[in-house]
Amino acid sequence: MPATPLPPSGALPEAPKTCDASGMVEIHRLFRRGFGEAPDLVRRVRAGDTLHAAVVATQLETLSLGLHAHHEGEDERLWPALDERAPSCAAHVERMKAQHAELLVHLSAMDRALPAWRASASAADAEPVLAALDGVNAAIAVHLPDEETNIVPVMEHTITEAEVEWFSEHGRKSIPKGQMWQQLGEILAAQPDGGDEWLHKHMPAPGRLAWRWVGRRKYAAHRVALEGR
Repeated sequence: MPATPLPPSGALPEAPKTCDASGMVEIHRLFRRGFGEAPDLVRRVRAGDTLHAAVVATQLETLSLGLHAHHEGEDERLWPALDERAPSCAAHVERMKAQHAELLVHLSAMDRALPAWRASASAADAEPVLAALDGVNAAIAVHLPDEETNIVPVMEHTITEAEVEWFSEHGRKSIPKGQMWQQLGEILAAQPDGGDEWLHKHMPAPGRLAWRWVGRRKYAAHRVALEGR
């Protein structure tokens, strides 16, 4: 469902911003990059190479968990808040809900298709995964820019910093055990500058040091396995 211009009654207030919602755009970059490269990663897996298929399937499962959590958080907390505090944005909120529902169809199809492909690494089992990824990528190509254009600016005048932190924590909780460094590396790689600004904005000095000495190496090894190099 395409975007429509914000109605005149939904003009942004002149009051100071109530939060920094740029984290929404930052996490969207992760989903764009991760799902965008996914079809090529699936196709790189040779028939019968179940070890490589397992690495790629785990990557897609982690991305799926993250996107499910991201949307569940919005469905639970963001849309009700905007309905209450920015009622003139109702048309945009309803469109976001419809786009979530469409994305859920394709994401769930991928979730269902991954176990068989993980087990067999066959071309036949890869086809449903690739078909689902086509649907996911087409849906996010519509949804994410629409949300960034029509929802994020409204959030910054209606949502509190505490609420933004809740969304961030909700997303972090979706990361499976053992996937922390891999996921952090993917977030950093998705940022325009390679993640330097993100690290300084979101991580204290000890965390940045741990990334440099431990995480970066683990992430590099993860990418080698993921790409089958």
